[in-house]
Amino acid sequence: MNSDELFEYAEQHSTPEFPVLEKLNRETHLTQVYPRMLAGHMQGMLLRMISQMISPERILEIGTFTGYSAINLAAGLRSSSSGEGILHTIEVDPELEDTIRKYFSEAGIERKVTLHIGQAADIIPTLNETWDLVYIDADKPSYLNYYNLVFDHVRPGGFILADNALWDGKVLETNPRSRDTQGIIEFNEFVSVDDRVENLLLSFRDGLMIVRKNA
Repeated sequence: MNSDELFEYAEQHSTPEFPVLEKLNRETHLTQVYPRMLAGHMQGMLLRMISQMISPERILEIGTFTGYSAINLAAGLRSSSSGEGILHTIEVDPELEDTIRKYFSEAGIERKVTLHIGQAADIIPTLNETWDLVYIDADKPSYLNYYNLVFDHVRPGGFILADNALWDGKVLETNPRSRDTQGIIEFNEFVSVDDRVENLLLSFRDGLMIVRKNA
């Protein structure tokens, strides 16, 4: 049995894609040039489960795309005595804003999410928050920069997740020419020797780096 068959079996035995996410998935594939940037059903469920396990009050997502991952991450937000949980998400492409806001509204999370349009490196320093969970899924050469920008603002015991950490297997290249590949390799190597964290590079889909900041 090959890996595709196993993945299909796993998907068949997981909670089905929620209707609003199925609709967003379809629209993304019909309208976007690079629809594979969408997390998709299984990774979306993984992010949803992680968020629900952590029960974060403050989430930062770097790279919204059409909003699929944000909708799943928001499922775990909790309220506290200080107020409602909130997810800040940053998207560089202003042409995606209408789609993002439409689906945030359809998913009923518009009051739980603050959407920022612009360069993440400029926006992150302006956010006066302590993060319980950070999800990085943006331009690959900047992964390590984003990690360093958020790190001091992640609470002890908090988590950083980074998508595409295997980069379609290109991380095994000995002399990578692509800046994207170089960025992912640099990020993975830095995290793996960072004594401030524990980390797991999960070989799921295109790789998910899970990082827990030491208490």
